[in-house]
Amino acid sequence: MEMPGWIDRLGGFVESTAGLWVKLGNVESNAMRAELDAIAIDRPVYIAGLARSGTTILLELLAGHSDVATHRYRDFPPVYTPVFWNRAFSSIYRGGAEPVERAHKDRILVTPDSPEAIEEVLWMRFFPGRHDPGVDQVLDSSTTNPAFEAFYRDHIRKILLVRQGRRYLAKGNYNVTRLAYLARLFPDARFIVPVRTPRGHVASLAKQHRLFCEQEKADPRILRHMRRVGHFEFGLDRRPLNLGDAEAARSVARLWEEGHEARGLARHWAMVYGFVLDQLERDPALRERTLILRYEDACANGVATLARAFGHVSLPLPEERLKGMAGGLSAPTYYDDGFTGEDAAAIAEETSGVAARLGYTTGRASAGATDGGGI
Repeated sequence: MEMPGWIDRLGGFVESTAGLWVKLGNVESNAMRAELDAIAIDRPVYIAGLARSGTTILLELLAGHSDVATHRYRDFPPVYTPVFWNRAFSSIYRGGAEPVERAHKDRILVTPDSPEAIEEVLWMRFFPGRHDPGVDQVLDSSTTNPAFEAFYRDHIRKILLVRQGRRYLAKGNYNVTRLAYLARLFPDARFIVPVRTPRGHVASLAKQHRLFCEQEKADPRILRHMRRVGHFEFGLDRRPLNLGDAEAARSVARLWEEGHEARGLARHWAMVYGFVLDQLERDPALRERTLILRYEDACANGVATLARAFGHVSLPLPEERLKGMAGGLSAPTYYDDGFTGEDAAAIAEETSGVAARLGYTTGRASAGATDGGGI
């Protein structure tokens, strides 16, 4: 896990002068007004779910479609001015770089041109406190922020322009708190929420937390980077989501602080996915535009699951292409969760109700069994 010094320095500069960069972004937009206004934002696609649910691999697969444009690693740090940065400084990142395993050590290989979650930088700037567990982080259909909305629409058009795409794709784990707001901004948007069986998901999050804590202690630049890109799911500055219930968020934080790692992660899992399911039940229109995709279904029956995903967002692919993509999907075998019987019982206790709603067999939610078929 390495953090180049120039990215740390430039990232710190952009962070400390974010107000200036917003102005520069608007200058860029005004200079390109006619060009941007000619670009339609057509059925944007949002991947939103807890980290380690399969969001990254899904992003990479969808980004492989020729119509799709999305952020890439190379778009950071000057996220606010993507056209200027990509046209003037694209040579900073060497073309044709050899793929390397990303910092998560999860078999996913990346280059500077790999798709990545970058737009969280904008959400943090225009909605201060988005990651404060004491602040309600839910943005719903009643939310308004004209400055953000104008900037964000222009930003999406710039990504479409730079990448020469027709459909915008964004991965943003925290967008689970903003589905209704995004649905209002873009009435034709489509959403995919990946989910993973509780025990496997908790194990993966716990592993990443240990890994990033070690690396951030060894190199503080990594911690600074995680904060700047809005990545608080694990590591030294891990924070639970506040989904309108501050005490529930505090209870998760207390469990973590007291060393009850598995129970705390399981409670957070149930909070997040229970929130999503409740929201979809209340809003039939949003439910119709949202696909909940089970990680285990993708691993066990990749072609059918990917066909559902690409079909849901109206990005059809021939079956042979889907077969090729599905060939790279498999359940991880590179670590043992190491849970005690007490841990397994805690995970099942915290998650069984929500797990059953997601189609996981209630009595064996902690073991990862499913009833097949998905939802």
